[in-house]
Amino acid sequence: MSAGTILITGAGTGFGKEVALRLAEQGHSVIAGVEIAAQVKSLQDEAAARNTRLRIEKLDVTCPGDRHKASGWDVGVLLNNAGISEGGSMVDIPARNLRHQFEVNVIGPALLTRDIARKMAAKRKGKIVFMSSVAGLTTDPFAGAYSASKHAIEAIASALQQELREFSVEVATINPGPFLTGFNDRMFETWKSWLDDPTKRLFDYAKIAFPHEQYDPEPVFETTIGVLTGQIGTYRNVEPKDIIGQQKEQLEATWSLRSADHLGTRAELVQKASEIRPATPV
Repeated sequence: MSAGTILITGAGTGFGKEVALRLAEQGHSVIAGVEIAAQVKSLQDEAAARNTRLRIEKLDVTCPGDRHKASGWDVGVLLNNAGISEGGSMVDIPARNLRHQFEVNVIGPALLTRDIARKMAAKRKGKIVFMSSVAGLTTDPFAGAYSASKHAIEAIASALQQELREFSVEVATINPGPFLTGFNDRMFETWKSWLDDPTKRLFDYAKIAFPHEQYDPEPVFETTIGVLTGQIGTYRNVEPKDIIGQQKEQLEATWSLRSADHLGTRAELVQKASEIRPATPV
């Protein structure tokens, strides 16, 4: 059964770009939304090189005009993939960077989804998928702002899943772990553009990197395509699957954690962030 036209935001890079290209190669009708106009041409060239047709539109989810334009498209499946990651301690990230993190990852997608969901509800048909993260389930040091935005996405998705089911609109999430696309490592370089007083920072970010070994992204491409096309019907979809148990253990551990535990000692992942090299593969 055809899923209808699939709209993918943040399709200029990373997961979104590859999923858009693969879906188009499989014959699906895809609208690839990219943040800036310059990405339109580069993605057109890549689609041509792969001998596939792909509709590409400028769609900055924080731009009201772009969202209004998208609300007029006939969308059968929406993948909210656009997102940024702001790295750093919650005591160091400047206010403007914190606000931007939420504008891109939460407010923009929520407003775009609102407009498209109303049309789906009227037709009593459609699917809304959020590219969340394991960071929406658990939290690492120096990823608090990003994780907070993904926790918010988890709440939005959960609410919509309950609200839209009577209108026959499906909702699902995809929760990638640490994958080697460059996204995680760039998160630990955003401090270079902060407008703040470096002498007041609690941490030296020149000496800190993403504190996890990273996986090949192939499973995320496959799972995302499966969810979008209906071949996978689960609500929450964590990749890689071998970290699902670890995620559940971390969530369970917070129930017994005491606020005074381990005071005066450095957290394990804080230490690892100071030792690991960027882009370390699993």
